[in-house]
Amino acid sequence: MRMFNILRPDDCILAMAALIVLLTAAGCNNDPSATSSAAGKNTDKERPAFLQIGEFAVNRISPERTEVRDGAGRTLVLIPREAPMPTDCAPSQVVRVPVRRVVAYGGFDVAVLRALGVLEQTLVGVTTPKERWHVPDVKRGMESGRIAFLGDAASIDYERLKQSEPELVLTWDPSIIPLMDDLHIPVAVTTTPQAMCLNARMRFVQFLAPFFHKEPEADAFFARIDAALRDIRARTAGATRQPKVMWGDIYEKRVMVEPGNAWVGELVGLAQSNYQFEDVFGTSCIEITVERFLYSGQDADIFFTYRSRDMGATSKAALARLNPLIKDIAPLKNGRAYAPLPHYSQSADKLDEILTEISAILHPEFYPDYQLHYFAELPDADPVAVKEKNHDHI
Repeated sequence: MRMFNILRPDDCILAMAALIVLLTAAGCNNDPSATSSAAGKNTDKERPAFLQIGEFAVNRISPERTEVRDGAGRTLVLIPREAPMPTDCAPSQVVRVPVRRVVAYGGFDVAVLRALGVLEQTLVGVTTPKERWHVPDVKRGMESGRIAFLGDAASIDYERLKQSEPELVLTWDPSIIPLMDDLHIPVAVTTTPQAMCLNARMRFVQFLAPFFHKEPEADAFFARIDAALRDIRARTAGATRQPKVMWGDIYEKRVMVEPGNAWVGELVGLAQSNYQFEDVFGTSCIEITVERFLYSGQDADIFFTYRSRDMGATSKAALARLNPLIKDIAPLKNGRAYAPLPHYSQSADKLDEILTEISAILHPEFYPDYQLHYFAELPDADPVAVKEKNHDHI
């Protein structure tokens, strides 16, 4: 699950982005229909000097200096590799670009490196063991020793991290900054206290692009997602029904959902559907009361659980066994429930496909013969349980 400074980001739902004119500052736009057909076609001279990306920002001061603001509100100064060290900022704020060696805490950051086309050349350390990776380039890099497993994010082997000689650490955990400063390793925090809106999540690739001199690749990625959202809006414009959607789950001690200000809520609205937690605002994987969750589930049509198959989400009946409190929500009784497939949280570079798939789930009537790739629809009961039940009737 993802909570800023509390829960690990990769265990929660990915969040993504929508659209506003590329030549203007791009913050979180409440109208996700504002798109840019020019995305991906900009030359460096045409690119805006200042780009607002939710709570992130990119400010091109000069050809030799770009200042960026990360998710913790810190300013980093990007300078050419051969340039003299600036005297108006701390050394820990300076990042020499293009960056050649990166440690990435989360699957989302790794996927963005892949979207920029720099993963294989730059990634040298991760906090997820090889057996939990579904990205071939990462698995091959770990097998060859080029990419080091640095330990779980909660118990990093900092000596091994130092030996990896990263020029940049991408992390969701701001608490490591003082230690990284002592090691003279720049850090960019890639999560924010508030869930990224649709637009900011999609444009996040444009925040990381200057670190690697990959702005054209970032613009092309934006254009691809923009086209997918245009298609979603066009396909669902004539929808005569608007399914009610909930996204989250009840755990032993906490109830977590995606808030309405996250990409999920915005996408659901864009695809002519109703998000049951639209009025909830805050961080991704925000905690709400059990009562609110159950109330929203009374008339919901579709339920997206955070749990994957290896976390027990094998059927509706299995979810009800995991937590009997949710057994009576409408999607588990007479609606539909979906669980993320194992590679989902590491597939942010396939954002266009993910958004299209969610739209196809919400409105299957507009996507005939669509085959799921990132989610699995949960059956009423596990196949074994069905077989045993049938045997009991013989």
